[in-house]
This record gives sequence, structure tokens and C-alpha cells, in this order.
Amino acid sequence: MSAWETAFHFDSLVWDWIIAIYLFLAGMSAGAVMIALYLKRKVIEGDPAKNGIMKAMAWLAPFGIIVGLLILIFHLTKPLEFWKIMIYFNITSVMSMGVILFQVYMAVLFIWIGIIFRKPIMDFLGGKFDFVETILVKFEKFENGIELFLGFLAIVLAAYTGFLLSALKTYPMLNNPVLPILFLFSSLSSGAAASLLFGILVFKEDVHSSSVSWVHSFERPVVMFELFVIVTFFTGLIFSGGQNEVAAWNAIGGGFWSDWFWYGVILMGMLVPLALNYFSPAKVKHTHGFVLVVTSLSLIGVLMLRTFVLYAGQMTIV
Repeated sequence: MSAWETAFHFDSLVWDWIIAIYLFLAGMSAGAVMIALYLKRKVIEGDPAKNGIMKAMAWLAPFGIIVGLLILIFHLTKPLEFWKIMIYFNITSVMSMGVILFQVYMAVLFIWIGIIFRKPIMDFLGGKFDFVETILVKFEKFENGIELFLGFLAIVLAAYTGFLLSALKTYPMLNNPVLPILFLFSSLSSGAAASLLFGILVFKEDVHSSSVSWVHSFERPVVMFELFVIVTFFTGLIFSGGQNEVAAWNAIGGGFWSDWFWYGVILMGMLVPLALNYFSPAKVKHTHGFVLVVTSLSLIGVLMLRTFVLYAGQMTIV
């Protein structure tokens, strides 16, 4: 077998690449929502429905969580029986608690998007379904509480993607309390990159707008803290000794997944975007080409991080 085949097929592998895509999409959805919430409350002046980044969030956040769940459903052994886990809850099951979280998150998310984009939605409906507007107007009275609750759900969802993996107790690299924190910040990173990418290139948000400037300023410290959490993650494993240390060195000490981590996740996904943001002239930063390159590298880096953690984390067992 080639190095590529060996890296993606080994005896201790339980969850494969499709789960990495699910984790990426769910995290991106949560990250986009957290950023949009802050922009609406603190940065955007005027009607938020006219802001390109808010429009991007309105598509990205539902897309991420819905497509992520569909991927998960059809990846199951019996996908047609998935509805059972949506009705019969088990509070001792991490998967079941996640399904509850997804359902509540999606419901509150659609209500919030409906409140923000009520006028465009009703214009699109062409005067039909007046009851929709009546319902949204009633929800609008509780907008502040809805936003605070949605922010809480988004944070929990971003961290949950890490808790889901940490429940695999026989894998020392995954059974790590730092993993949810790492996935929380990688969710913010992917949410920021996706919001900028689609907000500017698809929904034509001005590259000089206050919302774009804020997201740009927010990206750098998030990536820096993400790097710090990665160092903490592996330092903790190495200092723990035993199989924890073995798992860390198996992941980053050489081989296919080590190269994936150092050259893909760290160099291409984090250091290159940071360097481009720091050293590029202001005129270059405000071009669509620059936004496309930097945000694409960031998104690829986050997806590679999730894939790396998933696969490298399953190479070593207790």
C-alpha cells in the first residue's frame, strides 16, 4: 500500500474523513454565527440585512449545519432510521445530546435570520403567507434574548465538535480536555474566513467597510491563540508520558500525518495567512484576489486541522 492509503486505512480507525467534513461544516456554521452576532450588536450601523457579511452568514450558517447533518445521516449504517435518535433522547449519549443541540440551534438560528431579513423574505413571498410576518414580528420583541441564547448555543456547538471526539476514551490524543477549546477557536477562524470570502466576493460588501475591518482585525488574534492552544495540546500530551506521549510523537514526530500537520495546518493554514496579512501593503489587502487567497488558505487549513486530529488521533490506542 502507498503512504497515502496507509495513512487513511489502518486497523484502529473508527471514524473516517467524512466525519472531518461534518466537524468542519458544523464548526464553520457556529463560527459564522458568533461573528455575525457581534457585528450586528457592536459594529454594523443601519439595517444589518443590507450588510454583505450578514447575508453571507444567513446562507453559510444554515448550509453548514444542514449539510453537515445530512453527511452524518447518510454515513450511518442505517440512515433511514436516523429519525429515531431525533425523538428518543439519551442524556448519557454524546451523540444524542448533540442531536438535541443541533435541533435547538437550527430552530433559534432560523428565527434570528427571519427577524433580521423579515422585509426581504416577505418581499420574496410576494404578499403571500402573511402569517409568517406576524410570527416574526412577535419574535422580534424578544430579539435581544434570542441573540444571547443563540450566541450561547453557537459556542456550545463549536466546542461540542471537540467533545464528540474526546468521548473516544481509548484514543489518548482525542480524550483530551483541550480539544474542545481548540475546536472552538478553529470554528471562529473558519467562520471569519468564510464570512469574509462570501461576504465580499458574493454579496459585494465593501472591502473598506467597518464590518470587514473588524473581521480582519479579529482574525489575527484568533489564529495566534489557536496556535497557542495547539502548543498547549501537544505539550500536555508529551508531559503526560505513557501512551499520551506516544500518541503525540506518532502524530507530529514524522511520517504522513506529521507532514500534513506541519506543512498543511501550521504553515499553509496559519503562518502564510498571518504573514500575508502582516506584510502585504494596504492596497493589496483591499483587493478581491487577496481576500480569495487568504480566506481560502485559512479554510483549507481548518479542514486539514480537523482531518489531522481525527486521523492522527486514532493511530494510537490505550
